[in-house]
Parts: sequence; structure tokens; C-alpha cells
Amino acid sequence: MNKLTPQKKRKINACVRGGIQLLFFAFMPSAFTTAFAGVKYIFTQVGKSETIEFNSFVKILAVLLVYTIVFGRFFCGYACAFGSLGDAIRAIYIKACGKLKKKPFTIDEKIRKVLAYTKYAVLVIILIVSFKGMNSKLKGTSAWDVFSMLRAGNTKIGEYVVGSVALLSIVIGMAVCERFFCRFLCPMGAVFSFMPVFPPFSLRRKRSECINGCSGCKRVCPSDIELSDTTSIDISGECFQCGKCVDVCPKQNIGRTLLPQSFELCFTIVRAVLLAAVLVWAGL
Repeated sequence: MNKLTPQKKRKINACVRGGIQLLFFAFMPSAFTTAFAGVKYIFTQVGKSETIEFNSFVKILAVLLVYTIVFGRFFCGYACAFGSLGDAIRAIYIKACGKLKKKPFTIDEKIRKVLAYTKYAVLVIILIVSFKGMNSKLKGTSAWDVFSMLRAGNTKIGEYVVGSVALLSIVIGMAVCERFFCRFLCPMGAVFSFMPVFPPFSLRRKRSECINGCSGCKRVCPSDIELSDTTSIDISGECFQCGKCVDVCPKQNIGRTLLPQSFELCFTIVRAVLLAAVLVWAGL
């Protein structure tokens, strides 16, 4: 890999990431909804003062939480069906703008910072609804349900008008802002963002070796993250582990404590295989 040009490395990494996303989208599209069903189940049981059983929903949730603590939000960056859909829609939009020779519209950074808190409000609302046992009264309002139905080839969504409008709005948002749903609306993403991340496997940079004034890593980051220094244990819970910052760094200054940068591609593949294995083991 050291003999490849930076441009070829970026292309290879993008192809590998796209391939992994496609495989998870095709064979494990329900991972996100199953895990969040576990969150809702726990709060529903607590609200009813009933025993919480370690069922398939809770098992998938537990597996993903442990995996996220060890490897960061790799699931969000590579395996979540909604995240992969967003990446595809954004790529199509950017390409279409290029063909039409028009500048792509992007939500202003200041607005993005404010919107980033919305997912926590979404999470709180859903948890309250679950705790009160009101989930059945909200049938037809979920964009995730509509997406799951369409993904399964079921187009009978007449009773899901609100959910369909919500999904359409999310798709538009995905076009004009990278990782729109993940950053601003995903309740499972809000849960993941609270998880501590094992520092040796997190992406950080050697600030002392950065080019003065360079902000390439932040410009390409879907979450507008300012990477921590290698000496810091302060790690952002908003990192999707996409690795775009690694690809764009002109000094190859970004990496993980336990792994040389040349192993980044292999590490991506290993994490993908391990994630698929533990999800299968958990019964997905």
C-alpha cells in the first residue's frame, strides 16, 4: 500500500467501504431497527414494572453497544442501512450537481451544530412514549417502519402517510447534508454517542506535526469533528469511523495508537468481518 499514490489509496478505501456498506445493506438491513427495538423494549418493561428479558432485541443491542465501546461507531459508518442509504443519496446528489455544473447546496455549519442536538430530543421523546406504553398509538408515523417495508418490497404504505412524509423529508436532508439522519435525527446514534470508546482504536492526530492552518481532516469529516491529539483521552462520540480524515491528511498524520496507518484498510475489513460474525451469533 505504501507504493500507491494518495489518490489511489483514497479510491481503494472508498471502494472497500462502499462494498462493505452494500453487503450489510443487502444481508443485514434490520440491525439498526432491531437494536433500537431493544432500547424501546427496555423502557416499555420498566414503565410496566415488568421483568426485562434478555431477548433477541436486547441481545443485538448489547452486542452493538459493546462493539461500539471497543471499536467506536464503526456500525454507523459501515453497517447501518440508513447511514448507507444517506451516503448513496448524497453521492448521487453531488454527481448530479457536477453534471449540471451547479454548486451543491449544503446546510451551514452553524445550523449543523444546532441541529446536532435534535437526535437527543428524538431519543427522549421515543423513550417517554415507550415508558408510557404508547407505541401502538404512533403506528404509521415512523420513517423507519416505512423504510423497512419498502426495503422488503412492500409498497402497501397507505396507512403510513406521516411516516412516508417523514422518510421523504429525511431523504431530501440526506441529499443536502452528508449523514443528515445520523447526525441530526438518529435516536440510536444518540445512544452510541454516549458510549466511551477504547482510546487505542480511536482516530487521533499528532497536532505538533500538522501543517500550520491545515483543516483538511475537519473539512471532509461528516460530523465536523476536530480530532483529538494523540496524547489526549478526550474522544468524540460523533465519529463514524469512516476514515476520510486518514485519506485526506497530507502528512499521514492521523492514525490509531495500536496500529500503523498502513494497516488501516486491513483493520477496516477485520472490523467488518467481526461485526458480521457477532451479529449472526446474536441471532440477527
